[in-house]
Amino acid sequence: MVIVVAVFGGGIADRLFGIRPLDYIFPRSATSDTGFQAITERQVIKEESLVIEAIKKASPAVVTISVQTPKRKVLQFNPFGGLDVREQGGGQQDLATGFIVSADGLLVTNKHVVSNSEYKYIVIDKDGKEYEVKNIYRDPANDLALLKIDASGLPIVELGDSENLQVGQTVVAIGTPLGEFRQSATSGIISGLGRGIDAGNPFEGYVERLDNIIQTDAAINPGNSGGPLLDSGARVIGINVAVAAGAQNIGFAIPINVVKSSIEQFRQTGEFTRPFLGVQYQVISREAALANELPQGAYVRGVVDGSPAELAGIKVEDIIVKFGGEKIDAEKGGLAQLVNTHKAGDVVQVEIWRDGKSQILSVNLVKAGE
Repeated sequence: MVIVVAVFGGGIADRLFGIRPLDYIFPRSATSDTGFQAITERQVIKEESLVIEAIKKASPAVVTISVQTPKRKVLQFNPFGGLDVREQGGGQQDLATGFIVSADGLLVTNKHVVSNSEYKYIVIDKDGKEYEVKNIYRDPANDLALLKIDASGLPIVELGDSENLQVGQTVVAIGTPLGEFRQSATSGIISGLGRGIDAGNPFEGYVERLDNIIQTDAAINPGNSGGPLLDSGARVIGINVAVAAGAQNIGFAIPINVVKSSIEQFRQTGEFTRPFLGVQYQVISREAALANELPQGAYVRGVVDGSPAELAGIKVEDIIVKFGGEKIDAEKGGLAQLVNTHKAGDVVQVEIWRDGKSQILSVNLVKAGE
């Protein structure tokens, strides 16, 4: 997992984003005051106990996602002349992490973990038991996926609330870092909230904008993708998704509230659908808006051909100020969060800022994938 910075051309983007193309530690008392030392030791023990209990409670529901690559025939030169046909691939490799949210075999992970529809994916529980993934439901709006396996009576994690998190709050990550060390646990704190990142690898052909992301210093590595970020009560508050390339202990997680509605929808209907708008955007912070005398909102970097956004008249370099009467606020989830509060088929009023003037457009949301 890497973080890349998008490179924009001239115009508003240059002005906005400044981008141009190329256990607590307590001192021991020096006096005979053993009371202070006893208090600090109890505090350390309590903090460690919370982390230990959180790991014990959640780890049975944390799984490893493994991939079974298909065998393929390749031509190789024979040193004695001619060509030989040989088979390559076909091995199984631990890939990433997921967690169980329903006793009948519904799991959450990242979309990029299970992006290749030609591969067979295997879920491996804490005891090493393997389950074949029967169905994959990929979220078109976020780097999230729901997996379904045939099982019953599975342990599940408790889903927390990512709405009222605090910087400095203790968190725990569990996963399979580097695709090697299953059930590895790390702890740290929430380092920041409301982050916006471009996640992915341009050399592998994907870069995705993620807003309202949780930043943590709990060690997260490739292979932790899709695993849970837990609070001290063993409740999932985020889905680990990325790390900052070239940095130390800067990891990111998608807030759990983003996927909770999708999980509930799937439980009720057996479907995983999202409304689709069809824009790529960059959130303009309050500070950037004030500095550049622009409105706060979502700066449109791209519009998907034939999408509801294009049909409504939204254009590149527009700034979406309001969606459905609600202001665009990165700290509350940005534009994506507001879109996800609606359903396919809804007609939504969108306020945009273009050439120094505000306009109201009507957009008819459709089901993602249509």
